Amino acid sequence: MQELWTNVEAYLRGLYIEEDDALQFVLAEQIARGIPEIQVSPFEGRLLQMLVKSVNARKVLEIGTLGGYSAIQMARMLPDDGKVITLEVDAKHAELAQAAFVKAGVAHKVELRLGAALETLGRMKTEAHVFDFVFIDADKENNVHYVQAALAMSRPGTLIVVDNVIRDGDVINSDSTSPMTQGVRRMNEYLRTETRLFTTTLQTVGSKGYDGMLLAQVQ
Repeated sequence: MQELWTNVEAYLRGLYIEEDDALQFVLAEQIARGIPEIQVSPFEGRLLQMLVKSVNARKVLEIGTLGGYSAIQMARMLPDDGKVITLEVDAKHAELAQAAFVKAGVAHKVELRLGAALETLGRMKTEAHVFDFVFIDADKENNVHYVQAALAMSRPGTLIVVDNVIRDGDVINSDSTSPMTQGVRRMNEYLRTETRLFTTTLQTVGSKGYDGMLLAQVQ
């Protein structure tokens, strides 16, 4: 099935997706610098853009910058005075992302904060942030803490999106030895009873295999 998923994705990309120089720069530099190629797919990036636009977002929180691929796409959907605050723990990743933001012409709309996300989020609690859109794509072990932090800085209507929540189907394995899978499962158990969030999950297939995204909207 993987070959079929990849071929269908290639066909659809030829119809709908064209990555510009800035996005291609991110992908090429990640390879050159030995940074993992774990950014969202082109179609997921386009979905993020549509979701950001659909909620008329002016302020976006991203947890997990990597090379800046998704932050660029979300920033492009914001008004000129909009802001993406993106959190990254790895200085090598942050260096590439900052260069990519300049190349994409969105540096004035993106603020990158370097450091462990949980520590950064803890400091942000005193800054009176209210985000319209949140994208979580970092260490899955802390997903539940990231969702809780995002909820505390949201408003009714804020949309929270969490990537990589299916994990090739391992998410249904309660005995999984993967800390990432167990992190997703802990998040799911929390969301099951969190009445402030209206939640669904999309399963995805493509060149990156079988995975999915969770969407939760603040009520």
